[in-house]
Amino acid sequence: MNKRQPHGDCCHDGQKHTHQHKPQEEHDHDHDHGGPGWRSHWDLLAAMLILAIMLTLEYGFHTVFTSFVNLVIYGIAWLLSGWRVLDLAFRKLKRGDVFNEFVLMSVATLGAFYIGAYSEGVGVMVFYCIGEWFQDAAVNKAKGNIRALLDIRPDTVSVTRDGQVLEVHPSEVKPGEIIQVKPGEKVALDGTLVSPKATFNTASLTGESKPDTKAGGEQVLAGMVNLQLLAEIKVTALFKDSKLSRILEMVQDATARKSQTQLFISRFARIYTPIVFFLALAVCLVPFFFVDDYVFNQWFYRALVFLVISCPCALVVSIPLGYFGGVGLASRNGILFKGGNFLDVVTRVNMVVMDKTGTLTKGVFKVQQVVAANADEKELVRMAATLEANSTHPVARAVTAYAGGNISGKADKIEEIAGHGLKGMAEGREVLAGNARLLKKFSVSYPAAIDAIAQTLVLVAIDGVYAGYLVIADEMKEDAAQAIKQLHALNIKTVMLSGDKQGVVTDVAGQLGIDRAFGDLLPEGKVEKVQELRDQGYRIAFAGDGVNDAPVIALADAGIAMGGLGSDAAIETADIVIQNDQPSKIVSAIKIGKITRTIVWQNIILAMGIKVLVLVLGASGVANLWEAVIADVGVALLAILNAVRIQGKKPGG
Repeated sequence: MNKRQPHGDCCHDGQKHTHQHKPQEEHDHDHDHGGPGWRSHWDLLAAMLILAIMLTLEYGFHTVFTSFVNLVIYGIAWLLSGWRVLDLAFRKLKRGDVFNEFVLMSVATLGAFYIGAYSEGVGVMVFYCIGEWFQDAAVNKAKGNIRALLDIRPDTVSVTRDGQVLEVHPSEVKPGEIIQVKPGEKVALDGTLVSPKATFNTASLTGESKPDTKAGGEQVLAGMVNLQLLAEIKVTALFKDSKLSRILEMVQDATARKSQTQLFISRFARIYTPIVFFLALAVCLVPFFFVDDYVFNQWFYRALVFLVISCPCALVVSIPLGYFGGVGLASRNGILFKGGNFLDVVTRVNMVVMDKTGTLTKGVFKVQQVVAANADEKELVRMAATLEANSTHPVARAVTAYAGGNISGKADKIEEIAGHGLKGMAEGREVLAGNARLLKKFSVSYPAAIDAIAQTLVLVAIDGVYAGYLVIADEMKEDAAQAIKQLHALNIKTVMLSGDKQGVVTDVAGQLGIDRAFGDLLPEGKVEKVQELRDQGYRIAFAGDGVNDAPVIALADAGIAMGGLGSDAAIETADIVIQNDQPSKIVSAIKIGKITRTIVWQNIILAMGIKVLVLVLGASGVANLWEAVIADVGVALLAILNAVRIQGKKPGG
């Protein structure tokens, strides 16, 4: 999944491109309008001035020049406005690419000069290029918004070495080193807070402007902004491996992955353009056989009108721009779509399946109670913590935190059994720490009443004998119930899957109002359950955060990873990453997809409807070249303005 789609050839970014594969910073169109600034368009502005003067003289002062003078003056204006279009048309013709908008416009304007309609020929070229200029500016603005959103990595960082504070590039800092972040500065690297306390603005990562206060030892991510006192942070990852760096790569790659609508429009344009060329030829020549008073120049003029209005720019520019806007809007709300194609996919989802721990609950566990049997309570905690210190699972961290310093050094022969727990040697004794399935797997008997306890438990066995259990509690996220309610409002079914015992899962589902809940699932059980739901005809989005969730995320129609607490495997596998771990952002992601789809289809209907109308009017001789170019440019600009609206929307959720 997540393959880079092939680039099309009908989008605008105002930069010169070659015909080879490009990164998304240079969109996929062989177009160069000289950049967005007016100074780089002096030639077009000069041509427009010449056209305005000539039309004023002709219609305002009834001053008519000879045909030769008109040809020279309008010819200069035509070359000033259209030399880039002519150059691109010539280059494409050399490559055998005959049917494209540049050749189309060149033929239409040269044809106008051939029949003596000089002002109309120049007008077509001038207004076409003005439309292209506005289109380029709109695309550059959309891409600039995404680049500005991503341009949040500091160029230097203050690192403490040999008692001195040095300014170096973040890529030169190694894990384990201490960096200093002054108030107002951005954190450059992932790490853990060394200072007792610090407050950060996480808006660039999560879309939430609410300050986040961290205590010593808590994780701090690159991209956060220190708000108050000097903060010292112990680096835990290289610059290139920071969560922020991976996020930047995801968003930069996102605009290269095209939606099915974009791919369809690109294919449509490649078929549509040659068809209208031949239809224009038919408009010019076929009447010769059926019209008694056939005049070549009259029908040739109608064919030129047909060519001008048929230009597919409104579609091939506004649609990619719409998806740029959708990706940008999502990013500003702390949601990363790894491609425009997933904006489409998420709109078709009719069931959201969620993991429990870390997705609907905070994943911040605490030991509530210790029940010892066949072992001393301190020994039970010590043995469990010695083993759990080798795992990053939230439950394992809770046990380790509860033990404090009561740990027997390093455990040996650690074996992590997915969906069960840990096995290893501590103090020369074999220890099991995990759920009831783990003890059953190793044929360790325990009181049957334990299976009826509706709480998360860590069962411990020492040397094959049941030793007791620890009761672990987790809190539900504040917006979890709201997210479920909003999903139901969108007619989307909700399902929860968990490795936790069915009693715990049923209790959580009841509190949140989730439709169906399945517990006691191993990782492969989650995969089987999602496949079963897909076989029933549901289009599924799966949201999870753990390493064990990666296979299910890959299987779902839309895989969603909780990016704050989420594992690297889940984030890499997912199609959509929610940076602040709020389940309500799942609703926002779906709404952003629907907003994007609505505006894209508005543009398709607008462009095709008006073009078909004016094509008919042009072929029947009602519309002239002026009306054709104004209709073409006007439709393109309306579609672009409509696409830009996406960036100002508020998805809520």
